[in-house]
Amino acid sequence: MYIDSHCHINFPELAARMPELLANMAENKVTHALCVSVDLPHFPQVLALAEQYPHIYASVGVHPDYADTPEPTLLQLVELSNHQKIVAIGETGLDYYRLEGDLEWQRERFRTHIRASRATRKPLIIHTRAASEDTIRIMREEGAGTDKGGVAGVMHCFTESLDVAQAALAMGFYISFSGIVTFKSAKDLQAVAREVPLERTLIETDSPYLAPVPLRGRMNEPGFVRHVAEYLATLKDVPLSQVAQQTTDNFFNLFNIER
Repeated sequence: MYIDSHCHINFPELAARMPELLANMAENKVTHALCVSVDLPHFPQVLALAEQYPHIYASVGVHPDYADTPEPTLLQLVELSNHQKIVAIGETGLDYYRLEGDLEWQRERFRTHIRASRATRKPLIIHTRAASEDTIRIMREEGAGTDKGGVAGVMHCFTESLDVAQAALAMGFYISFSGIVTFKSAKDLQAVAREVPLERTLIETDSPYLAPVPLRGRMNEPGFVRHVAEYLATLKDVPLSQVAQQTTDNFFNLFNIER
């Protein structure tokens, strides 16, 4: 069985197809999915899905790309996470790829999420793009990770260098690979994936984006995550059953979910 550790099935293009989406998950042996929050106005939709479906879990957080959205406070994140189906804080992090100018607000938002993780003891879901140095620095300064008495988490949709992966692993974080790892152009990322221990690996779709080969170009969905697992099994030269079982175990362990 497989688990999609990061998806956005509350987005309208996927929510409108929910019965089909769930059927495709079952057909592809995807037993659970984590629907990840990107802002507070749409958080009720995320939570509603988790409340409606036993095999769907949720997070609470505000994406670093969202500049014009209500800013979360520490108290808000702590209070909103006080629900048995909310298993993580995020997604949070830094993204300097699209935004320019003074991005201190983004760094402060990231710090707030890390503090909420420490306060709630719920793991972080971290997004980083074109900002890895500051991401790791702030994680260390704020005590993210088990090495500083904080909580573990996941570097989601990982596309950074092996050095960044090793820094995150040293803090107790997991590394999650999306369909990007299957792309022909992703040679550097594939080299990183070979080095990341399977015991610290998660798989995800980040749907509706980044459909994996051989479905690239289609709208992504949780049922497609098995293609990421199949690719990693080939890349690491291990049985597919081992990738499926270990990434499943990792999901339950990281997010403290009882089976």
